Amino acid sequence: MPHSSPGWVIDAQGVCPLAEQMPSPNQDARPPHTLVDLIVIHNISLPPGQFGGEYVADLFLNRLDYQAHPYFAALRTLRVSAHFFLSRQGRLFQFVATENRAWHAGVSDFMGRAACNDFSVGIELEGTDDTAFTPAQYDGLALLTVALCRRYRIAGITGHQQIAPARKTDPGARFDWVRYERQYRQQMDMPKPDTPKPFPVFYSGTLPRAGA
Repeated sequence: MPHSSPGWVIDAQGVCPLAEQMPSPNQDARPPHTLVDLIVIHNISLPPGQFGGEYVADLFLNRLDYQAHPYFAALRTLRVSAHFFLSRQGRLFQFVATENRAWHAGVSDFMGRAACNDFSVGIELEGTDDTAFTPAQYDGLALLTVALCRRYRIAGITGHQQIAPARKTDPGARFDWVRYERQYRQQMDMPKPDTPKPFPVFYSGTLPRAGA
């Protein structure tokens, strides 16, 4: 992958031109003066373990047919979204502009900072906790991460399971944090030794809690 690919940017409105735009109603404004500095990685598939189709998009757009599968009945009252969704083929969809708050993290805590939706960007990968993610997804995720880091002062990258460990298990044990970080760093212009440039910290383990 090249260090810079056309379309892999985030514009001033928080839109990635490369992504297919599917605006979700499940969003609102971030709190005033909020600095976006966290990326949260998730996985999702609907029905669980089945890939392809439009059910994930339908969930984020509040148009899911709850009669289409028995599992969907439990989702009837759910109102959620993510900023981005990466399919198994690496196709990128955007549901919420990054300048706005997507409803992806729920009750959450990142190193003593609650309400992670306020200051984070949520990226959903099509997958499950126990299924390996695809090379196309790692490629797209690395390029998207670089675009986000060039738009915002991203200080941390973590998984949903790290910020809501009592409730969530994604992206799961099959997500390769080492590969992801390596590919991200390959895409990023590395700093010269005499001009250090901060990189986001990848929090893939248990995060310390406030007061710990």
